[in-house]
Amino acid sequence: MLTILISLSSLALSTLIGLGVALGRRSPFVPLRAVTLLYVEIVRGTPLLVQILFLFYVVANGLGLDNRLIAGVLILSLFSGAYLAEMIRAGIEAIPASQLESARAIGFTTPQIYRFVIAPQALRQILPALAGQFASLIKDSSLLSIIGLTEFTLAAQQVNSATYRTLESFIPLGVGYLVLTLPISLLSKQLEGHLRYET
Repeated sequence: MLTILISLSSLALSTLIGLGVALGRRSPFVPLRAVTLLYVEIVRGTPLLVQILFLFYVVANGLGLDNRLIAGVLILSLFSGAYLAEMIRAGIEAIPASQLESARAIGFTTPQIYRFVIAPQALRQILPALAGQFASLIKDSSLLSIIGLTEFTLAAQQVNSATYRTLESFIPLGVGYLVLTLPISLLSKQLEGHLRYET
């Protein structure tokens, strides 16, 4: 249940972070573009394990954040948000400029352009990549066991330590993560079929 809670919370928060950073990367305000680019490059250029250790033991401790669950969700969200931001940005930039100019010509405001022109097409293009990233996020939650969160992986490690039955401890772990990630894949395929249309 803790793994599910961490995964769902991180999925929601990382999506918001990714959307905000993607829009920041496209902003005409140069300092905002520079900050979001730096964030993306740092996160994508360093291993998640290193980020967990640094953000929990250095940053979170420095800020007085002792709640491991909240810290774990924030760390995973920041990690996944950088990848989602690049996927969303790529989906937005894949839309032909002629469509944006046509939308402006008929009087669409910028929010309307994003809602009615950009969002439906970008979502259709990036949906497979998003599903893969969401599944990876669920599996990446296993690394939070190193900061003492009693989620799925740590529970399996504890059973293995107590019983010395490695196979019986870790096969259910693998099956459990498959059960958690399979619905995302199935939902993604359904959404792809729903959003598919002739061009």
